[in-house]
Amino acid sequence: MTAIDPTAHLTAEQIEELGRELDAIRDEVIASRGEKDAAYIRKVISAQRKLELVSRGVLLFSLFPPAWIIGTAGLSVAKIMDNMEIGHNILHGQWDWMRDPKIHSTTWEWDHVSPADQWKHSHNELHHTYTNVIGKDNDLGYGIMRVDEDQRWHPFHLGQPLWNFINACFFEYGIAAYDLELGKNLHKRRRKDPEFRARARAVGRKIRKQVLKDYVIHPLLSGPSFLPTLAATFTANLVRNLWSHSVIMCGHFPEGVQVFERRSIKGETRGQWYLRQMMGSANISGSKAMHFMTGNLSHQIEHHLFPDLPSNRYAEVAVKVRALFEKYELEYVTGPLPKQVFSAWRKVFRLSLPNRKPKVRTPDRERELAAA
Repeated sequence: MTAIDPTAHLTAEQIEELGRELDAIRDEVIASRGEKDAAYIRKVISAQRKLELVSRGVLLFSLFPPAWIIGTAGLSVAKIMDNMEIGHNILHGQWDWMRDPKIHSTTWEWDHVSPADQWKHSHNELHHTYTNVIGKDNDLGYGIMRVDEDQRWHPFHLGQPLWNFINACFFEYGIAAYDLELGKNLHKRRRKDPEFRARARAVGRKIRKQVLKDYVIHPLLSGPSFLPTLAATFTANLVRNLWSHSVIMCGHFPEGVQVFERRSIKGETRGQWYLRQMMGSANISGSKAMHFMTGNLSHQIEHHLFPDLPSNRYAEVAVKVRALFEKYELEYVTGPLPKQVFSAWRKVFRLSLPNRKPKVRTPDRERELAAA
């Protein structure tokens, strides 16, 4: 965390009371889930499918520039909807309570090169359990960036603005790579591990399926518009990747968001886990359309507190959560998208450079940061 702990004024009793108050908010939403919520997600799925179908239909005529622009814009929005408000949230189990086998975390597969089961392990089980814990949360810096001043600097970090930009452009492939924990598994002995090889084959099959759908079948169906449709699909995937990367960066990387040492979570209580989610996340302010297009991850703080609550309920939950921030004198990090993007990228550039005044480190701290 920062040199000055922003939670130091809280007693152990206050932290556990905070946990109980957050549990009460969660229980209230769970008890009130119903047909209105179910109708919401079904409506969103229907709208997304219709938008994608119409957009691909328009791209049949993408030789004509107006058709290319309209089709590409529609396909971009459809892919963002599938990725953010639908796929991400269904795979979190937010709609499992409906007991609809077609809208369930165990059966859903999304328009993404990372297989759903692998993503659920790395995201739901690891990221949401170890949010912003250096060396435990792979989402923190995606394994290619320095994310804290205490991490030892290497010349490689000078390039992290470039690595981050490339990762943003091909974000779905970056996610698939760290779902596989590709960096540590490239070692010769690890590459021969049967489990890793099975997971790698699954990713390969998913990539082939996505590439065949997006860059072969649909362009071929366009006949004379093959090349414009190919370009339109690539553009839509690029837009989706840049958007989802930006939203996630804004939720975990702006100035004011805390990172944590592994030793800090030993013996962590329910209240302390809640507090880490509050301090390790940031929100994006904006309109209802903004919230929808982010998959309601603009309410990242609320999502990390309650990852399995229906996303359409985060706005109402946010009012109560923000009141708790004020009650316990904690900083609720939020801001409009441009501000949060600028803050996150400024941090990327700042941490790409060595510290002018390195902090004094103990041997235990050195070993922990080296492992990260």
